[in-house]
This record gives sequence, C-alpha cells and structure tokens, in this order.
Amino acid sequence: MSVATLLLLVVSLAVGISIGAVGIGGILLIPALGALGGLGVHRAMATALFTFFFTGLVGALMFQRRGSIRWKLAMPLSLGALCCGSIGAWANSRMDGAVLTLILAAIIALAGLYTLRSHHGERIAPLEGRPAEQAALLGAIGAFVGFGSGLTGVGGPAIAVPLMVMSGFAPLATIGASQVVQVVASISATAANVGYGNIDYAIALPVTVAQLAGVPLGVRIVHSIDARLLHRAVALLCIAVGAWLAIRVLAS
Repeated sequence: MSVATLLLLVVSLAVGISIGAVGIGGILLIPALGALGGLGVHRAMATALFTFFFTGLVGALMFQRRGSIRWKLAMPLSLGALCCGSIGAWANSRMDGAVLTLILAAIIALAGLYTLRSHHGERIAPLEGRPAEQAALLGAIGAFVGFGSGLTGVGGPAIAVPLMVMSGFAPLATIGASQVVQVVASISATAANVGYGNIDYAIALPVTVAQLAGVPLGVRIVHSIDARLLHRAVALLCIAVGAWLAIRVLAS
C-alpha cells in the first residue's frame, strides 16, 4: 500500500467521524480524492457522492436508533432532493472542472464559517403548526440540496445543515434529517453519474469502508459529549481547504 493510499484512508476515517458528529465533513473527501487518489475533479465528485450513500445510510440508522430523526422534516426534504439530484449530476458532467472546483471551494469555506457559529438553546421550527407550508419549505430546501449535491459531489448535510439551521430548525434534528437526505440525494445523482462513467469503484470501496468505521464514532461524539472543539477544528480545516482550492485554481 502506497503512502498516498494510506493517507487517503486516514482522511476517509476522519471524514466519517466528522459526518457523524458535525454533518458537513464529507466535503473534505473530494479534495482528498484529487490530491491523494489522483482523480480529476469530475471523477472525484462523483466517486465521493457514491460513497456518501453508504455513510448516510449508516448515519441515518444510528440517528434513528437514538430517536433523533424527525421524519416530518426528513420526508419532504428527501422528496425534493430525489427530484433534483440527477439534474445536478447532469449539470456537473457539462461544466468546466475549474469552475466546479471554485464552486466547491466556496461551499467548503462557507460550511466552515457556518460551523464556527454557536447555536444555543431550544429552537421553534419555522411554520410550526402549519404542516403544509412547512413541508413546502422543506421540499424547496431539499430540491436545492439535491441539485447542489449532484453538481458538486458534496454530501447532503454540507448544504442541508447550514440552510436548515439558518431557516430556524434545531441543529440536532437538522443533522438527523440531513443523514436521510444524504442517502436520497446520493441515489438520485449517482444514478446519473453511473451513466456518465465518472465513478471510480476501485477507490470508492476502501474509502467507503474507512468512512463507515468513522461514522459510528462521530454519532457517539455528538450524542454524548460537548463537541464544540471538534466543530471548531472541522470548521477551521474547511476554511483552510476552501481557500487552498480557490488559490490553486486562480493561480493556475
């Protein structure tokens, strides 16, 4: 096993932990697949999104076991993502790699900035008591999440968690629902990516196994301890990686 492959597996383990604990860590897998796995941006995005189906499934099952998934949030969110994930993958297959990298860099940095924010106390979800309107709002968020996931290869939580929390939904309920939407968005976009031939299955298999080893650890962290230090570490790393990606593209 080469040093680059070993480092990629270590990064994948850390990504799994951050997916379970913070919800946004999956976005760091794409630059790792490029730098350590030798994949171009389109293949890195499609391959990462393929692996997120499995991490999302494990995360959703573990959150469900702990009673942390509110299905009235997750269902309309997932329906929107299911409709638009393949559209995002179609757009990805037709966009320039440099443009996609800059979009990815912006999402990574913004996700890091979001994670630096502290969220305290209980929150009342928007449009609570108005189920039809709340479902419409969640469906629109899910559609944006699905399209963004298919376009950039990032996992659903990287887009869903900031949007939902900024809309007024509670952070833990948001992370639980985002695990479900991650599965659905991955299915929708991956179905299209299979046709485009952009998934590297040889790299996806060991990366997926490493991530799956980390997700349960992350879920345990977010449910049992004060994870603020982990949140800050992931946030700062996201900001640094986003800046590095943008500088690399703009300097080339």
